[in-house]
Amino acid sequence: MEVVVVGGGVAGAAAALALERAGIGVRVFEARSGAQGAGAFLVVAGNGMRAVRELGVELASGFPLRSARFCNGDGDELGVSALDGHRCVRWDELCTELRAQVRRRGVPVEHGARFVSAEQDGDEVVARFADGRTARGDLLIGADGVHSAVRGQLDPVPERYAGQQVFFGYSGPVDVPHVPGRIEMIRGSAGNFGWTMAPEGRAYWFARIPGPPADPGESEVDRKERLLAALRPDATPAADLVSATEDVLAVNARDLLPQPRWRDGRVLLVGDAAHAASPATGQGASMAFEDAVFLAKSLRDHGNLDVYERFRRARTERNALRSAQMTTAVSAEFAERPDEVDRLSARHTDAPDDDPAALLPWNDPLPATPS
Repeated sequence: MEVVVVGGGVAGAAAALALERAGIGVRVFEARSGAQGAGAFLVVAGNGMRAVRELGVELASGFPLRSARFCNGDGDELGVSALDGHRCVRWDELCTELRAQVRRRGVPVEHGARFVSAEQDGDEVVARFADGRTARGDLLIGADGVHSAVRGQLDPVPERYAGQQVFFGYSGPVDVPHVPGRIEMIRGSAGNFGWTMAPEGRAYWFARIPGPPADPGESEVDRKERLLAALRPDATPAADLVSATEDVLAVNARDLLPQPRWRDGRVLLVGDAAHAASPATGQGASMAFEDAVFLAKSLRDHGNLDVYERFRRARTERNALRSAQMTTAVSAEFAERPDEVDRLSARHTDAPDDDPAALLPWNDPLPATPS
């Protein structure tokens, strides 16, 4: 079997690693021409880290998170929870490490390949790219993110604005009390704020602020000041951390509700291309790593994708639903299509919702149906 993977980010690289480990031929085609900027950071949760290890990878980038502390806008502690194997890592560092692992295993990665279309040709599928390149395989995996070009052809469900703007940045040196390996989660008066101190002494922080989508013409200075105005009323370090940050980045939170069809013949969507959720649950990368393991084991043990979708659909849709509910709980005024949330809530009422840890071990066969 030969598989063409469109997208070389977290989901695409993870899928390539899993397929190669299963003895399946794979090639990766990435639209970006090369390395990108630092971008956002993310947390790979314990379930995601378990899946990473089943790919035969021990992540070196980032740093571990061992606990989470919750407080309100007055600085009052609401609780502290232990974290099971979580890891905080910058997106660019994670992608670089995963792609290096892909190349180390002899999997070709081609850059500057912007996907245009896919055509079924007998028992094969042919991918076409904007520069005239083509790639032929038994399967095509669309792992090209929330703005997926592959999804645009397979089932063009548009991503929607989830009701929050997400700000993030990396502070300069700042004197705030902290516990190494702990992420601080603040339920502030204007939104949610989270931060953790990296070993090099910089704070990694994010803010989720409900409201209408950001004005694309807003200057970086105005963006930073708008965020600071939302954070200053609270008795927390949030405003100090943002003030100590040179570059404040922001995106509009997006998700896929309703979720698209995942398959059409020999084309399959994985990762955010299939089931992007708003960032409230923090499970985006972890779901992509789980996808990779289940994809490879479904093909290895059953030779088809039916088993993959049986195991993954309910879990990923429930994650998107929970994240939407957590988001709209503080931004209901801007929530779109609440009927879709209700529909998805009812759709998988009876589906198993267990952590798939027992099914992840690489050497254990995957059953044909969830228990």
